[in-house]
Amino acid sequence: MRCVQLAKFAVMLLFVSVAIADDAQKARSAFESGDYETALAIWQPLAEGGHADSQFGLGQLYGNGFGVPMDDALAIKWYSLAAEQGHAKAQFNLAVMHQNGWGLPQSDTEAMKLYALAAEQGVSAAMVALGRYYSMDFLDSYDPVLAHKWLKLAYLLHDIDAGPKLDAIEGKMSAEQLAASESEVAAWSRQHEGLLSNQD
Repeated sequence: MRCVQLAKFAVMLLFVSVAIADDAQKARSAFESGDYETALAIWQPLAEGGHADSQFGLGQLYGNGFGVPMDDALAIKWYSLAAEQGHAKAQFNLAVMHQNGWGLPQSDTEAMKLYALAAEQGVSAAMVALGRYYSMDFLDSYDPVLAHKWLKLAYLLHDIDAGPKLDAIEGKMSAEQLAASESEVAAWSRQHEGLLSNQD
């Protein structure tokens, strides 16, 4: 009897999960078509219930003033909640806010931590941000091997901003540094084979 009850509960959870995903997709479609009022109405309760994609959506609304007054504090709140659940795009957007000091103290350290989390999940813009940061030879953080690694990965993911920056850092690197970077690129690619195999 207990097994039957557990099975029924599992089926019920599956239906709830599917319904939430459907609602979240409706909100995303509304957002992309400029119907921010509908997106807000759907995302708000889902976000309050802990749905990461909906929290990210609210962050976008408040961060850009789409259908609501622009509010950095609310954008940070919702991006942070989604980022804590591992939402890569929320991590990236929160990193941008840290880097620019939008609504919170400017911090390259916090920004780079978040860019790294997003980059590990394949967000190419985060990879470019890391590559750019590590390629600045006037900073203590200068690391041409890391700069090249992230820019090469972004390039492999077809990020249009990566190519020129990759060419620039390669011109400053020794053969040994290039070899070290290519080794790291190969290791990352093996660990994230699904991301790169989806590229043309």
